[in-house]
Amino acid sequence: MANLQMDPDRDIARASTLAAPRYFTKEIFDEEKDRIFSSTWQLVGHAHQVRTAGDYFTFDLVGEPLLVVRGDDGILRAFYNVCRHRAGNPATGCGNRKLFRCGYHGWTYRLDGALLVTPEFDGVEHFDPREHGLAPLQVEEWFNMVFVNLDPGAAPLAEFLGELPAQAEKFDFRRMKFSERRTYDMKCNWKTYVDNYLEGYHLPSVHPALNRELNYNSYTVEAYRQHVRQWSPIRGAQSGDATPRRYQQAGESLTADYFWVFPNWMLNCYPDNVSINIILPLEPERTLAIFDWYLPEEDLGSEAARKSVNFSDQVQIEDLAICEIVQKNLHSRSYHSGRYSVKQEKGVHAFHRMYRELMPGS
Repeated sequence: MANLQMDPDRDIARASTLAAPRYFTKEIFDEEKDRIFSSTWQLVGHAHQVRTAGDYFTFDLVGEPLLVVRGDDGILRAFYNVCRHRAGNPATGCGNRKLFRCGYHGWTYRLDGALLVTPEFDGVEHFDPREHGLAPLQVEEWFNMVFVNLDPGAAPLAEFLGELPAQAEKFDFRRMKFSERRTYDMKCNWKTYVDNYLEGYHLPSVHPALNRELNYNSYTVEAYRQHVRQWSPIRGAQSGDATPRRYQQAGESLTADYFWVFPNWMLNCYPDNVSINIILPLEPERTLAIFDWYLPEEDLGSEAARKSVNFSDQVQIEDLAICEIVQKNLHSRSYHSGRYSVKQEKGVHAFHRMYRELMPGS
């Protein structure tokens, strides 16, 4: 058996980053959709979207059209948003419905996915409507977030999340209310964005405003089986500060915590707000980042809320710019792969190890 301490993949001091072609090759991109995104728990929405019976939303998960709905019985269900007749869409957008009717030929389904109406289908032999309901998939809720898994044999969400629920509970996300959503269409591979998210190494040079708020010298990265936690104490106001701080007080419990869960979603927790990132691969070098902000109900619509979102938006714009530069340079004949900072890039190394488990030969 290989000595795990000397294994280049496991020993960050000896390891190299993923090879550059893995960030722009179509064959790799297609393999990732099959091996990674079809077998992991994917964040697709929030409980406020499906609060009452008949509430539903649709979602495109790396090319798979999905439908999530709260049934008349209160049960949350997820289906492929594909009619069993000729592959039309039984639902579009979001809202509240009593039934789903495909706009192609009128096949109609109940909220539990059962096929109810098949117009002009008399005379068809060996056809049992009970066998032609919408195709279901696994769906679960945690922390008021909605997750699906395309793998019918996948382990439960709680097992996948591991220690994350205990680590995130202090932020009381359940009582926060949706504030707004912004999307960012980025010209980079999804892994380029994730790599960038998973280290605070770039804080001083890329995010000067955020760096003023956090204690960079105490920035901590913790890698777990399926997620990475990054956290930092908040500095608070200092005497002689020329620039006002977002948080005037500092304390042992006042932290900014950033949770990334393999492969592509993040939970950013601050004392006064939480934001969710969903990173969706669109093409080998094009990625959609969906940001949803949540705040205490009493802060909705306030000046403090506006400042929180604008501050996060500026950080995202800074990240987008550096990611697009890196993506372009990954094509350079001068670059194949890099090395990790033992101190600062534990999160990136952990991600690449998880990636290599599902993508042999990486």
